[in-house]
Amino acid sequence: MHCVVSSCLLVLAVAGAGPQNEGHYSAELVFPLRTDHNHAPGIVQCRNGDLLVSWYRGSGERTADDVAVYGSRRKSGNATWSTPFVMADTPGFPDCNTCMMIDRRDRLWLFWPTILANSWESCLTNYCVSDNYDQPGVPKWSRRGLILLKPKDFSKPALASLDQLVKSWPIALSEKELGKVKVLRERLKSKLYQRLGWQPRCKPTVLPSDRILLPLYSDTFSCSIMAVSDDQGDTWYASAPLIGWGNIQPSVLRRNNGTLVAYMRENGPRHRIRMAESKDDGLTWSPVVNSKLLNPGSGLDGVRLANGHWLLVYNDTVDPRNSLAVSISDDEGKSWKWTRHLERHENGSYHYPAVIQGRDTLIHVVYSYFVADGKSMKHAAFSESWVEQGD
Repeated sequence: MHCVVSSCLLVLAVAGAGPQNEGHYSAELVFPLRTDHNHAPGIVQCRNGDLLVSWYRGSGERTADDVAVYGSRRKSGNATWSTPFVMADTPGFPDCNTCMMIDRRDRLWLFWPTILANSWESCLTNYCVSDNYDQPGVPKWSRRGLILLKPKDFSKPALASLDQLVKSWPIALSEKELGKVKVLRERLKSKLYQRLGWQPRCKPTVLPSDRILLPLYSDTFSCSIMAVSDDQGDTWYASAPLIGWGNIQPSVLRRNNGTLVAYMRENGPRHRIRMAESKDDGLTWSPVVNSKLLNPGSGLDGVRLANGHWLLVYNDTVDPRNSLAVSISDDEGKSWKWTRHLERHENGSYHYPAVIQGRDTLIHVVYSYFVADGKSMKHAAFSESWVEQGD
């Protein structure tokens, strides 16, 4: 009898959840507009229902030594966010791009790079882990560390790919550009540059095998890689790199047949989101190709929804970053049937989104919000049906 009653209550709860979220949309700033730099957020939903957001703040980016990682919390049932607090800080060094996850042991992970010499090429990726993060303010970190990678030497395939790119370039390279290619060739042969400069942007993907893939990218080589853990984050090792000369900041989604798809920012002249696939749980990747989706050289993020649909948040322009779109696919990325805009204005930049789906099925996106009066993080919560209604 108890099971019957419980089943009935579950059916009623699910039935009630649909209309409640039907066409839902709400949005608010995480904190009032500020004149300093606030950028590159992450977001998780805590086990108690709270939303926790991370980002970095300071007088600049990699060249500003006062940059630290900040956070803010929105208590479950509340409409406002807490006063921001410092989540991580390496005194005297910039701490930049953030992402977070809650793993299958219910632990909170925060990832970010520390910039050693005020250049992206000099960064090291840090992590903090917390078992106690439901209380107000800063999570109580129980563990901290660095993710140090030793990729298998990828100079040979990368140099071959670089030579092919230069050969096929539609116009002759300038002396300055040829000089950059020469420096790149030298760095590709260096163990230091192959191992240094990998940094996070998008949240990790946890596979059915419990393997964790933390997407990383390198501005040294303008390519991507996966930090892989097969022991719940105790140790990490490097996948083969995703070499496409401009493909950075991957977000990884998994098809029902096990194929992984990485969607990446284009850091070059192609103006399209880049893609690669993996058939072996992220250890090796197909050649990088162009998708049909526009990209102005800006970060994106994706999530597989509970019903199996895929959702991407991205800037759907060539330039600038003044239009932020949400697209949904019901065929695992083969087509994107529905699109609606979170932002679409002549002025301002709305970029670097991080997206999750909450336990109530609402989708939560937080993104950098830059307008003439200042900068903030903006949080939007909406239902899938809101996206399907279109603009």
